[in-house]
Amino acid sequence: MSLRVAMALCTLALVGGACQEAPAAPPKPAPAAPRARPKDVSAEDFVMPGLPRAHVRLKDAYGGVHRVAVEVAATGDARTRGLMWRKELPAGQGMLFLFPEEEVRGFWMRNTLIPLDMLFITSEHRIVGVIENAEPRTLMNRSVGIPSQFVLEVPGGWCQSKGIVRGGTVEFEGVSTLPITP
Repeated sequence: MSLRVAMALCTLALVGGACQEAPAAPPKPAPAAPRARPKDVSAEDFVMPGLPRAHVRLKDAYGGVHRVAVEVAATGDARTRGLMWRKELPAGQGMLFLFPEEEVRGFWMRNTLIPLDMLFITSEHRIVGVIENAEPRTLMNRSVGIPSQFVLEVPGGWCQSKGIVRGGTVEFEGVSTLPITP
């Protein structure tokens, strides 16, 4: 109602009695908040935030050193997502999984589309096991049965082509300052 009409009604009411405010219109309901989708980091359409980048230097069986550029998975979500839904992983690249402590680890390849080599690494940076060419899209648990704190995933067949074997050592570049969350 306009101010002019309200004043006229109030004037008429004063002649005949007390002036009362016109009832206010009921407030409009707030728009419903969109329903939050459950967070499923393993879903194909989940957009993972960018991961930190670093390098791993691996010593081969012949004394040579091979440098791998890695994305670092240091959080629970990043470790769960891993390399799921990737259609390729070029040679010389990989993902380094950082865990808060050393224990026996197992990995599966659900929603992973490419074969991978998995290197299980102790807190002393020694390779305690290698799983080569892990079959994609399977739920089979892959473990070397020996405690490790780090796992490096590289393209399937890369370890054999470079002579990377159990007992070798690794060095991390650009990892020491990254926080590791459970």
